[in-house]
Amino acid sequence: MAEPRVVHLTPALFGEEGVFGGAERYTFELARAMAQRTETSLVCFGPTHKAFSTAEGLRVQVLGPARKVRGQEFNRWHRGLFRALAEADVVHCHQPRMLACEVAALYARARGKVVVASDLGAGGWGFSAYVKTDDWFHWHLHLSEYSRRLAPLASQHRSAVISGGVDDGRFSPDASVKKAPLVVFVGRLMPHKGVIDLVDALPDGLTLELIGRPYHERYLSELKRRAEGKAVRFETDCNDDAIVRAYRRALVAVLPSVYRDCYGNETKVPELLGQTPLEAMACGTPAIVTDVASLPEVVADGVTGFVVPPNDPRSLRAKLEWFRDHPDAGARMGAAGRRRVVEQFLWPKVVDRCLERYSSARDSRRRSA
Repeated sequence: MAEPRVVHLTPALFGEEGVFGGAERYTFELARAMAQRTETSLVCFGPTHKAFSTAEGLRVQVLGPARKVRGQEFNRWHRGLFRALAEADVVHCHQPRMLACEVAALYARARGKVVVASDLGAGGWGFSAYVKTDDWFHWHLHLSEYSRRLAPLASQHRSAVISGGVDDGRFSPDASVKKAPLVVFVGRLMPHKGVIDLVDALPDGLTLELIGRPYHERYLSELKRRAEGKAVRFETDCNDDAIVRAYRRALVAVLPSVYRDCYGNETKVPELLGQTPLEAMACGTPAIVTDVASLPEVVADGVTGFVVPPNDPRSLRAKLEWFRDHPDAGARMGAAGRRRVVEQFLWPKVVDRCLERYSSARDSRRRSA
């Protein structure tokens, strides 16, 4: 059976002209990897129309100027959507609780196409405000077991975990790079990322490099205040090459996400996967994560790094001191992390899991026709 023509639909493009977010990056990387196996397009929305192709053959189409649905920044609509979906055999909707994805599901089913959903954590106004829309999708493909557990029970029998992926050619170890007494955080500088706990936990003898764009000015000011007198560097404009170099040099990478931030605000779903610990481990660097959401699925505690309680700088400091004082054992953890990524978290494996579910849905639809 020929591989299907696939369209990935997501609210915004990853990058300078879109959003530097984990959900946007996940969708772009998955579509780019899938383009190496089958005809694949990525459709999203923006202020102006744009179309281009990547080196892997992925066709990207930004529909614009797109209208905001009820003023919601990342819930957009453009009438060109139907034309963009017309030739697809499979429509893979990311962020299914947004109007464009719900309309795409109805359109795809009416045209006899397969439609699947991956919930990457965002939502907006749409039909789901009034009716249950989970049954509009043939499959719900989740990033983690945690994500799957959050899904409505009614959709559990049509759900599967496809996980997340890493490009292990780009994110890879380099034996010529010497480790430095360095701790790295990579991600958006937002309160639910728990970065203040990491700054407070930093022990003597280690430097902390915070790599990420600030999206919360008050929080950034507080971070800088807490960092005064400490060996903390802020890097707000790093590309992938710079991030890889930082991972390779670091003793450990940390993602200290929290449910309740320093302002008392609660984020019920702070991490659906945890992409940055995976990328660090792919570079041969162990990771510390908090016992929050999906993160314990990424880091094997005591094997590829450590899992610590959230909102607990004292516990985090103890593990940072351990890496500072046990560099050889830390290097062994890093090697184990690389093996874990190669065995479970490469993009071709994620593509295989997707294509398997697409095929299952196509076969089931043919049998019921």
